[in-house]
Amino acid sequence: MTRLAGRRVLITGAAGTFGRHLCDAFSAAGARVVGLDLHPTPDSAIPVLRCDLTDPGAVSPAVRDAVDRLGGLDLLINNAGVGGPAPAELPPDEVVRHQLEVNLLACWRTTAAALPDLIATRGRVIFVASRMAVLPLPLAAAYGVSKRALVAYADALRHEVGTHVGVSVVYPSMVSSPIHDSTARAGLSLQGVSRPEPVQGVVKAIQRAATARRAPRDVPTTARGRLELTLARHAPGLADRLVRRTVAARIAAGDLDAAPLAAGMLRRHRDAAG
Repeated sequence: MTRLAGRRVLITGAAGTFGRHLCDAFSAAGARVVGLDLHPTPDSAIPVLRCDLTDPGAVSPAVRDAVDRLGGLDLLINNAGVGGPAPAELPPDEVVRHQLEVNLLACWRTTAAALPDLIATRGRVIFVASRMAVLPLPLAAAYGVSKRALVAYADALRHEVGTHVGVSVVYPSMVSSPIHDSTARAGLSLQGVSRPEPVQGVVKAIQRAATARRAPRDVPTTARGRLELTLARHAPGLADRLVRRTVAARIAAGDLDAAPLAAGMLRRHRDAAG
């Protein structure tokens, strides 16, 4: 896998922001690429096949179709994901269930369907997680929980198939994309909490994971991300304090005043301050 030319690559969420850039970048590097997405483009230069990854009955046939088109499989990139506001203090609703389905269970299903082909080629699987898997933020519990669970799944998978398949997890921070739209509409924008990074940097990190001599375990996408991963792993108390300080500053500035989902947290912060 140290070169991409001729490699057969399957990318989920291929019609989204990350997915389109990943398809273009891997194709430009000489890989043969097929995508899966709810929004198909089967006749384009890079075919994207329709698949609802939350439908257990649809995933295996779609993966089989993609692998047959590619003539085998060397790399699976589990990129599909969704976000949305979800305070931890409220009961889980459909927004929470959908994020767990797409961000965790869909990746699990897709990986399981692709594993026989990846084992046969000594291939690799890459999971696109999030910095929030290690540095969770308030009011977005479902996203953080689903991504942390995805990392736990990758870790378990590595123990089971790591002799034959490389397993890597990539940790982007905030990238401008429609995944944040519902959060912004709820008045819970990550602006000022998570530092934005360019999508090209995430794509390059994924390519590094795909082409490294040995599949890396954890792949930060920036130098700041590397520091945050280190803090979260070795100094979790300090990481918590940094998040609390940042959130407190946003509350003091009134950034969350118009967000109904933040009302309980705002009241408690102000009661504690008073």
